[in-house]
Amino acid sequence: MSATKNLWTDSCRERVESQPLAADADADLVVIGAGFTGSSAALEASQRGASVVLLEAETVSYGGSGRNVGLVNAGLWLPPEDVISVMGEAAGSRLLSALGEGPRTVFERIETYGIDCEATRKGTLHLAHSPAGFAELEKRCRQGNRIGAPLRLLDAEETAKRTGSQAFHGALLDPRAGTIQPRAYATGLARAAVEAGTRLHVASPVTRIERGDGVWIVHANGHRVTAKALLLATNAYHRDLMGIETPHYVKVGYSQFATEPLSPAMRERVLAGGEGCWDTALVMSSFRLDKAGRMIIGGVGNAAGLGAPIHANWARRKLRSLFPELGDLSFDFAWQGFIAMTSDHIPKLIEFGPSAYAAFGYSGRGIAPGTVIGTAAAEALLENRPEAVPLPVRQHHSERFRSLRGAWYELGATVNHVLPTRLFSGR
Repeated sequence: MSATKNLWTDSCRERVESQPLAADADADLVVIGAGFTGSSAALEASQRGASVVLLEAETVSYGGSGRNVGLVNAGLWLPPEDVISVMGEAAGSRLLSALGEGPRTVFERIETYGIDCEATRKGTLHLAHSPAGFAELEKRCRQGNRIGAPLRLLDAEETAKRTGSQAFHGALLDPRAGTIQPRAYATGLARAAVEAGTRLHVASPVTRIERGDGVWIVHANGHRVTAKALLLATNAYHRDLMGIETPHYVKVGYSQFATEPLSPAMRERVLAGGEGCWDTALVMSSFRLDKAGRMIIGGVGNAAGLGAPIHANWARRKLRSLFPELGDLSFDFAWQGFIAMTSDHIPKLIEFGPSAYAAFGYSGRGIAPGTVIGTAAAEALLENRPEAVPLPVRQHHSERFRSLRGAWYELGATVNHVLPTRLFSGR
């Protein structure tokens, strides 16, 4: 199976009309990148009556937004107390509160704008791959409950009943969360933004950004967009541009493999409640069903790189270890994308000039944080209110040894995926 056949591209029912930039334009806000963050910002700004130009180098949701697992999680990858330890009590609590409401924000957007994206709000399961993993979930549950999150710890028996797999030692259920078709959600946000007045231009890669006479001048397709404010929302798919510093993050590959649809009998036993799942393993993996009943297995690693055969073989072994009765189903789709990781696993909002932000570094949690931060960034830029964003606005962020660390993640995933399943399952 080629790692270029993306299930989300194939099953996306949302559409949005757009053309490449073909003339100079003026705007209150120019947004670069039409994913979760950029389209959310464009939608918010247009609803506030601002004139908005949204530029995308490829197609809407081409990057991580169209390659995502589709888990609409609350909070961040870090446990709450770790977030507060990194950010401080006030800033950490504010971000946790905003992102705790993130799934509600996402599902409200879906309902308000009629986005056709297989929205399923049945919760997510963080699965304990080992006894140590279950102890970690106990800690996360205590910390989450302490700040008001309605998390519930499940024992191995209840976890097996919900997942249809005997492979786990327990799970942490978050009923706030759910699953979506991520490319359809991102495309639906862009469509809603266009309907609100945003001028969307695809196939319009930005080559240079300048500052002059109190405005930003963005060059794309041989034309200029002049705007009072600028949001860079390219995340892990940033292209080097003349005129600004490249955002610092570590690019990490994540690959997914989707089977043919399960039979009705299989669907009654496997994830019958509709939850989405990921595990506590050091080299994380995920699994979920889509609307058609395909099992989607994902894991860290680049299935389009040199380790492609290894990652594909791992997906087959992983499927058989979790669900022996599904082990011989064909993989009809396989694709990969990139995650923008930061060393502290906290998203970044960098002010790289007057009325200019760059948002990035979701560390695998792009859907709800991208929606929340993109929406808030639009308000902050239009009203000159940085406090509107539930994240400290910094002047600079640096990551050391980015290429080396990215290669280390890939090597770790590749070695892990070579090992027999029983060695990394913790059983």
